[in-house]
Amino acid sequence: MSSAKTPSRRAILAAVVAAAVAGGAGPASAGVPDATGRDAAADSARPVDNRAWTSFADWCVGGTAGGTRAVAGLRPGVAIGAPAGTVDYTDPHTGTTAAWEYATWTSVAHRLTVPATEVIASWNAHTPAGTWLQVELTGTYSDGTATPWYVMGRWASGDQDIKRTSVDDQKDGKSTVWTDTFAIDEAATGLRLVSYRLRLTLYRRPGTTVTPTVWRLGAMGSDVPDRFTVPASTPSGAGELAVPRYSQEIHSGQYPEYDNGGEAWCSPTSSQMIVEYWGQRPTAAELAWVDPAYADPQVCHAARFTYDFQYKGCGNWPFNAAYAATYPDLQGVVTRLGSLTDLETLIAAGIPAITSQSFLKTELTGAGYGTPGHLMTVVGFTADGDVIANDPFSPTDQAVRRVYARREWENIWLRTKRYNATGKVVSGTGGVCYLYFPARPTAAQLAALAAVGVR
Repeated sequence: MSSAKTPSRRAILAAVVAAAVAGGAGPASAGVPDATGRDAAADSARPVDNRAWTSFADWCVGGTAGGTRAVAGLRPGVAIGAPAGTVDYTDPHTGTTAAWEYATWTSVAHRLTVPATEVIASWNAHTPAGTWLQVELTGTYSDGTATPWYVMGRWASGDQDIKRTSVDDQKDGKSTVWTDTFAIDEAATGLRLVSYRLRLTLYRRPGTTVTPTVWRLGAMGSDVPDRFTVPASTPSGAGELAVPRYSQEIHSGQYPEYDNGGEAWCSPTSSQMIVEYWGQRPTAAELAWVDPAYADPQVCHAARFTYDFQYKGCGNWPFNAAYAATYPDLQGVVTRLGSLTDLETLIAAGIPAITSQSFLKTELTGAGYGTPGHLMTVVGFTADGDVIANDPFSPTDQAVRRVYARREWENIWLRTKRYNATGKVVSGTGGVCYLYFPARPTAAQLAALAAVGVR
């Protein structure tokens, strides 16, 4: 998320988020799928819970409508029907106050298979000009008390109507929202979030008929064990996907209003690589604002349209997934994976992944740098099981392809604790990744996603 030279705001926030201690899961019958076709034992053994609302039935009976309507079709969704009312919103980043019609959709309560120390929401939506949306979360703690409604993001694909933003200073003494992540304040006490509901609020200019449409809404809850090292996995398959290669570094100094320019653009650069792997890219008209002297203008475009005006960076995880899903027939989620075996499963099905990791220069042979937080795109594995990554922190597009030692790479990605350059204990990301894949995956892709807990 940041350059290798300076800490990102996310890295600073991560350092104060308590890491989880291992939590128990309820009993399940080994190898027996439940009524939804899930293997309950596999789900309960994974320290991550993913739930998404995506089907027409989900939008009809999986929640309560307050002026919204379910939309049928190849990609079912929820949109404004008859607005529930009108509200004024003052944009904190422009000071502009405007009236907006709104409608809401609130999910039923989802009981987490893994009582969670952290929850990250994500969504896929179309927000035409004159519209935007807000995602909120509320939940129940393991002590029986409830959280407030927390704002997980105010988002639009463009930046003309509102400035997309996270919301700071949300806490209740038991949990805090750090940019895009709900976190239990003191995980060591055993307190966990055991269930949650999500609320969508859809907005449009009064008197118009245009509407946002949300196709996917969900969240990932996790309770990853506190760890400095992780068990080594055994290589299970080689292969490499033909993912485009883009350098963030060639954009250094460009458009400094978006997190000081390309030096900090690892997240949108990685996102753009995978968007184009799936055959999508901005149109010439959409890129007309970019200086024609700049190479790879689509990377500048991705930076602008993932930028979080509160976080002051392009590394908001759900905003990147939502950006990818603005392209035709793509969807995106934020999740955590458990090993390189999970990544091998995805690569074998043709699905690359964007991973978040932090490390000292001495911890990743061949990188040539250290970083408090950085995104790479995993595109394959060598015959020996080493990781083939498109690393955007490279001097040129041609230099982006790297091969990193499997054991080193797996550890810097999956650990939750590490020592920084001064010897201080700081946080790791615990296997966070973005997955972008077709709106209508193949059977093999569906199976691979299900195998890593994403449906």
